Amino acid sequence: QVQLVESGGGLVQAGGSLRLSCKASGRTLSSYAMGWFRQAPGKEREFVADISWRGGKTYYSDSVKGRFTISRDNAKNTVYLQMNSLKPEDTAVYYCAARGRRTDIVGITTSGEYAYWGQGTQVTVSS
Repeated sequence: QVQLVESGGGLVQAGGSLRLSCKASGRTLSSYAMGWFRQAPGKEREFVADISWRGGKTYYSDSVKGRFTISRDNAKNTVYLQMNSLKPEDTAVYYCAARGRRTDIVGITTSGEYAYWGQGTQVTVSS
């Protein structure tokens, strides 16, 4: 069992930056591929980015490509999402999730493929 806890959300002006963290407990996340999703009010949960278990491969949705960066530090049992040039449409609850074991496959955008989820952290971007 993997417990995931997100942090780093908050209120930021458009054009600003935030870095989200997702820390695991209960079991190391170093053997899992990881993803970030987000859900805005009244909308379905959508894929943001994912990263392979060793961090060598990443994949981004078109809406965040070039602005967001996913990374991981397995020694710290933590995955990050650096978000730059934030827009009001980035406002959502952001979730991290774990899937697979020792897989280098990325671009897994379906939430049902992820076995473990955090509780989410709110990101609000004001215009």
